[in-house]
Amino acid sequence: MRLFMAALLTETNTFSPMPTGRAAFMGLRYRRRDASLEPPAYGNIPLIAWRQRAAADGIEVIESICTGAQPAGLTVRGVYEELRDTILADLRAAGPVDIVLLNMHGAMVAEGYDDCEGDTLARVRAIVGPKVIIGIELDLHCHLTELMRTSADLIITYKEYPHIDVVERAHELYTLAVRAARGEVKPVTAFRDLRMIMCWQTPVEPTKSLVADMQAAEGKDGILSVSFGHGFPWADVPDVGAKMVVIADRDAAKAQAVAETFAQRIWAMREEARYRFDTPDGAIDLALASPPGKPLVIAEYSDNAGGGAASDGTVLLRRLLERGARDAAIGMFWDPVAVQMCFEGGVGATIPLRLGGKCGPTSDAPIDITASVRALKQNHVQSALSGGRAEVGPAAWIETDGVHVVIGTERQQVFNPDMFEGLGCMLSDKRIVVVKSSQHFYAAFAPIAQAVRYCAVPGGMLCDFASIPLTRIATPWWPRVEDPFA
Repeated sequence: MRLFMAALLTETNTFSPMPTGRAAFMGLRYRRRDASLEPPAYGNIPLIAWRQRAAADGIEVIESICTGAQPAGLTVRGVYEELRDTILADLRAAGPVDIVLLNMHGAMVAEGYDDCEGDTLARVRAIVGPKVIIGIELDLHCHLTELMRTSADLIITYKEYPHIDVVERAHELYTLAVRAARGEVKPVTAFRDLRMIMCWQTPVEPTKSLVADMQAAEGKDGILSVSFGHGFPWADVPDVGAKMVVIADRDAAKAQAVAETFAQRIWAMREEARYRFDTPDGAIDLALASPPGKPLVIAEYSDNAGGGAASDGTVLLRRLLERGARDAAIGMFWDPVAVQMCFEGGVGATIPLRLGGKCGPTSDAPIDITASVRALKQNHVQSALSGGRAEVGPAAWIETDGVHVVIGTERQQVFNPDMFEGLGCMLSDKRIVVVKSSQHFYAAFAPIAQAVRYCAVPGGMLCDFASIPLTRIATPWWPRVEDPFA
């Protein structure tokens, strides 16, 4: 048996002013034919699992490219076509294969392509024919399209947000693909459009129990897999929004019925699961009133590089300084110019610094501070999800009026306390810790926090899901309308 695999990932915020070009894909993250032999990082984690399983099963592996770009605006058309066509050329050169496994995001949009994953899957199907098993692992923040469903045999999304289960889903996909290739099962896939645009937190109720019950349903009564595609709200494409995905063995009606059952449950819990956002001053009030001990962690939800925001917004930092908050830490700011100035000054220097606000109106205005350079690191790296590592590049830790700020060169959201502590900025003595992240910080920060709060700031990713200016969605959606099925 022969397995072909590749990875091509990015998450496109169509409202972002930053294009996603060739450099975003072709830097440190780009590999061809050997990514599964590298240490875990963004993109290659499923490939590592698939190669290891294939080696144990005596299955030959043919590997194509592995690359991923940090979420931003539309991918340049020629860049997407070049990367897609490299995968297709490698597939043709491989000759007959039994299984194709792809690791893609599910929300990649390029100039001229609303559905990059569906386009790639359809072209793969045209090459390999109807009998080869095609499977794809997706981020749960995906746009699930009919072209994906009809082109792939198996579609499996992460179940957890933060995405701590990438490896588990890779094993699930591999197992089902091999069983299907051997004729042990014949997967059929059903979608159920929820007509909802929101984000769900899986570590807490009510979504925590939903995920547990999804997993409990798998392997029973012919149900092979259950996925909840949350959708990625910040993309103006026709298929934006949440959907259930259920794969059954030969029984399409059963798959559809199970999808319907879970869809009704998600609809019933919509108010309980809804995000509640603090204003910047509301979050700071709570932090200043909190007892000493563990820090209050504030997620600066809307300035998340992982959702296509610039991660250089200054609103929350400005309010911390204006209100005299001390023993506070905030990061990571994406500001290569400020990092370079810190390196020029050196550790111990006190320099005037214009920080942030460089990517347009959504970043607010730059903020002028007097910065004490506390630490510098040429190649800063933070721990990421599912055992991966995330490059930050040259980075600086500065302090201004009792507020500690981490600045990096590679645009990156915060995943782990070592984003701060790897530079020497310890968090145990901080009263407030602000992370520019929406949810991926949660797994590592919740254990050190007295509480976690979510803060919406102007600009970046619009947190009022009813007000996102979507013009191309085919159906009404909750919460813009009370009953989108009426």
